[in-house]
Amino acid sequence: MPNNLKSPNDAAAQDEPILKVEGLVKRFGDTTVIKELSFEVQPGQVVVLVGPSGTGKSTFLRCVNGLEDIQGGKIIFEGEEVKARHSNITAIRRRIGMIFQNFNLYPHLTAVENVTLAPVKVLKESPESAKERAMELFRKVRLEHRATAYPGEMSGGEQQRVAIARALAMNPALMMFDEPTSALDPETVGDVLAVMEELAAEGRTMLVVTHEMAFADHVGDRMLFMDGGYVVEDGPPSELLNNPKNDRTRQFVNSVLKPEAAMKGTADSSEVPPNIAAR
Repeated sequence: MPNNLKSPNDAAAQDEPILKVEGLVKRFGDTTVIKELSFEVQPGQVVVLVGPSGTGKSTFLRCVNGLEDIQGGKIIFEGEEVKARHSNITAIRRRIGMIFQNFNLYPHLTAVENVTLAPVKVLKESPESAKERAMELFRKVRLEHRATAYPGEMSGGEQQRVAIARALAMNPALMMFDEPTSALDPETVGDVLAVMEELAAEGRTMLVVTHEMAFADHVGDRMLFMDGGYVVEDGPPSELLNNPKNDRTRQFVNSVLKPEAAMKGTADSSEVPPNIAAR
């Protein structure tokens, strides 16, 4: 269904993309995991990447953040080319918030210390100011009562919300979520998705790798279905989920939303049909 969370005048209507990907190629040894990937993201858009495991979705996010070298093409973020070992990569990473599957919090620091560390060390913010802003962020992610807890004392859902607050503390222009609920107990998934939905409603630019299809349908502006290193289909989530044009997309949607239908499928997920919609 259409995304009703944003106003018609939000930043997504701007012409200049915040992120441009042009012919991106990523290899690990002799294996090419991303093959000539090209698309743009406008400010304020929520772009959801879906597809079977091992198709390059998480690797793509790591390329955008300069955590992985690329072997071809370009990634341009806010007008600057992203290169993993370039002198500007630290400045670029300050503008991109990355939420990982496994939280990556410092276990010896409290929640509030995890959130204030980068603003104090990297942005040279005063400890008092950083803590005040951290508490505002804890209210946003509904964790004000857990600010002094250590990660080991928190549930997975609470730790992931701390990770979101930590990313927000750097005032990023782009938020990237790499399957943020995949490591969580089912009972805590909803809390994390609710926070992400609120961020989308604020007009934040978001790239989300997820298997939460209901969330993708409700919050996403665009959905990219990836398979075999390609973007097989790109469009509004409602179209890809309810009326996919590509046979491979249809098979994937059936396997996720209608498991009984997937049992009848015979296509190999490693093969990309010749009628690729977008490359």
